[in-house]
Amino acid sequence: MSARGRTGSDALGVGVTHDGLRLPVSATRLADAVRVVLRAEGVRGAMISVTLLSRSAMARLNRRHLAHAGATDVISFGFAPMPGVGVVGDVYVCPDVARANAAAVGCGVRQELLRLVVHGTLHVLGWDHPVDSTREGSLMWRRQERLLATIMRRHAARA
Repeated sequence: MSARGRTGSDALGVGVTHDGLRLPVSATRLADAVRVVLRAEGVRGAMISVTLLSRSAMARLNRRHLAHAGATDVISFGFAPMPGVGVVGDVYVCPDVARANAAAVGCGVRQELLRLVVHGTLHVLGWDHPVDSTREGSLMWRRQERLLATIMRRHAARA
């Protein structure tokens, strides 16, 4: 896995792949965002992969695993914890859908990509939200937005 790291007494392995897709956020920053979520949630051991997919690849994944038509913004899979590793999960994000989301809500695509990585990581950790229109009012959504604000402040401080 790329962008992998160990810090202090935690072992938070995070890999980011993008198969040549052009990204407005570096793989390192996406991996760091996952680590912020894991640490904030008290996770000390994890192996998380983040894969950025084209619209067509995301549509295939969405159809195969969720029986939904078309591309979506983020899909996550959490697996049974592994001894010696801890939390294990995969997060798939579609930058093309993220761009459309960002335009629709009036935020930057970097922020939206980071939001989706946070969202997917929270799902891996067992967080959930209603699938109807009230998801923005859910506990998960509020947690996601607090974590995103922390990540955005950190990124602004590094710039």
